[in-house]
Amino acid sequence: MGGRQGALRTGLGCALLLALFLLGFLGGWLMKPTKKTTNSADAYQNVRQKLVAEMKAENIKQFLRSFTKFPHLAGTEQNLHLAKQVQAQWKEFGLDSAELVHYDVLLSYPNETQPNYVSIIDDQGNEIFNTSLFEPPPVGYENISGVVPPYNAFSAQGLPEADLVYVNYGRTEDFFKLEREMGINCTGKIVIARYGKIFRGNKVKNAILAGAKGIILYSDPADYCAPGVDPYPSGWNLPGGGVQRGNVLNLNGAGDPLTPGYPAKEYTFRSEVDEGVGIPKIPVHPIGYHDAEILLRILGGPAAPDNSWRGNLNVSYNIGPGFAGSYSIRKVRMHVHSHNKITRIYNVIGTISGAEEPDILFWEDIETPGYLVGLIQPLAQLFFKKLLGVLAKWQWKENAKVLQERAVAYINTDSSIEGNYTLRVDCSPLLYKLVYNLTEEIASPDEGYEGKSLYESWLEKDPSTESKSHPRINKLGSGSDFEAYFQRLGITSGRARYTKNRRADKFSNYPVYHTVYETFELVERFYDPTFVKQLTIAQLRGGLVYELADSQVIPFNCKDYGEDLRKYTDRIYNLAKKHEEQVETYGVSFGPLFSAVTNFTEAAADFHRRLKEVDVNNPIAVRIMNDQLMFVERAFIDPLGLPGRKFYRHIVFAPSSHNKYAGESFPGIYDAMFDIENKADQRKAWEEVKRQISIAAFTVQAAAGTLKDVA
Repeated sequence: MGGRQGALRTGLGCALLLALFLLGFLGGWLMKPTKKTTNSADAYQNVRQKLVAEMKAENIKQFLRSFTKFPHLAGTEQNLHLAKQVQAQWKEFGLDSAELVHYDVLLSYPNETQPNYVSIIDDQGNEIFNTSLFEPPPVGYENISGVVPPYNAFSAQGLPEADLVYVNYGRTEDFFKLEREMGINCTGKIVIARYGKIFRGNKVKNAILAGAKGIILYSDPADYCAPGVDPYPSGWNLPGGGVQRGNVLNLNGAGDPLTPGYPAKEYTFRSEVDEGVGIPKIPVHPIGYHDAEILLRILGGPAAPDNSWRGNLNVSYNIGPGFAGSYSIRKVRMHVHSHNKITRIYNVIGTISGAEEPDILFWEDIETPGYLVGLIQPLAQLFFKKLLGVLAKWQWKENAKVLQERAVAYINTDSSIEGNYTLRVDCSPLLYKLVYNLTEEIASPDEGYEGKSLYESWLEKDPSTESKSHPRINKLGSGSDFEAYFQRLGITSGRARYTKNRRADKFSNYPVYHTVYETFELVERFYDPTFVKQLTIAQLRGGLVYELADSQVIPFNCKDYGEDLRKYTDRIYNLAKKHEEQVETYGVSFGPLFSAVTNFTEAAADFHRRLKEVDVNNPIAVRIMNDQLMFVERAFIDPLGLPGRKFYRHIVFAPSSHNKYAGESFPGIYDAMFDIENKADQRKAWEEVKRQISIAAFTVQAAAGTLKDVA
């Protein structure tokens, strides 16, 4: 996010910094070889209480302010200065080590002398309207240098000219609607899509598949302005000149585009810059809704097919192609001059060595901002986190072999606050019970819930759609640093933050997402004035870190995994039943998958029965059980990966093929059945469904086998 966007995200990181939990945290998981006595158990509890007590809202505020004073775009001197600042701070805190580790990755920057913009041109090629080159700076930031103008990282360069077509959110179903129902062909056109609903890179991919020459992205007030709230700085809504930045890569877990699957070190083979993985081949540029309104107001063609295609601008939301009436001879021209180059970036890796089993690793990732100055999720961060994060953290997988053998868990420290309504948790089912237990011990920061636990306010505000007895926990998708560890390596992962009312609030994310208006003052004035919600998130993350690192037995619950597997199997089976005739014709059976899930559920129940009886005075017996807990997530990894997405190897969870932000269960089966009724070769299509069912059944059955008694 822009401005001092890192504040929200960094705020959480800062609290954990103070608690000595850090980015790249590799703490020893301390499996105690002897049973805790009453005194040792009390001491254990006291340490955790002391850890939580050391976290102060004022400290979070001060660290956030310090880290977000100036822009520090990835690959710049300012970014290196920030990395050294973090390194020095960790050394002062007494970490066993704090090292700078560098990688040379492909990054994207706007052209300093040729800014990007969109224009309307007449029949002579004269530009009669140009979109804004910069966002109006927020009050107090007029003299801040180093703020990059709005751009979409990794866009192709170009000056395409064409008629304009409005494609709603640019989702797969939106393009289906245009092509199949309305007969509108986007080939050779420039399309305009509103931000929201799905990852921006998926919008670009869909535009490319539809044959578009370029794509313009904008934030519609319907998606980025909450009713009754003023635009920033009077309120927390998006101003008309605000523009969301963000990368538009479609990496599918590849990491650095030039070294897919491998760390971008000096010795690594690199593809040519124009041959990088996932880099779009058409120009992409974002604009604000004031500029978008001018383009959309004069669009011709048919009206929007229904209200779901209409936003809140004062326009009719016609589809096009091309402009109406006297504007019909005019076209749109894009000017995109951004460039990609190999740039050195840095990870700060801090370690605290375990006292008894330093060979077992646990780590936490703290992110810092990059695009601008950063508050909630600075633009800086989009670059530093989503690129340096998703790239550099992918780069740190040069230690993948070590992590696969020794890593217990990964806690992702992304934005700590994207709203102020209630808690949001995304994690592996193995962590459900631990998350619920910890939130029952943490006081709720919500107004009206004084004297109640975080669990109680969370449950009342956001109950699970499947079981009203527990709060909702989401599947892990992507768009953050856990991707490499969870989706490729199978390391149990989780993330937590405060969020909006997702049932009532229809606007996307938080309105000033990735703009220059994501400032320290945004958080201080509107989202978390007392910083107590960020303190709550720090306490939860700190509790997760401490329990995972220091519990005698790893606090994973395999039975919750079994329950979720059953739900996911029911869901994908019910999806297939919509094609009942084809399922029968082509002999598609989900029996093997249901059987494997039953076997896993039974194996999990038996494992936890034996776990209760384990001799905790026998370090070998405890280590055996802990190893089984640590490796059960790994058992869901298929070394061949998903079809067309080989770096996503988790068979149960993966980012949706149609929205990178969202998690999909049994993604191989789901993708095989997606739009299957329109596949030309029905037999071949259903054979692929059967193949994916067999892979899922084998994987779940194999995971069940890892939980069996080894004695």
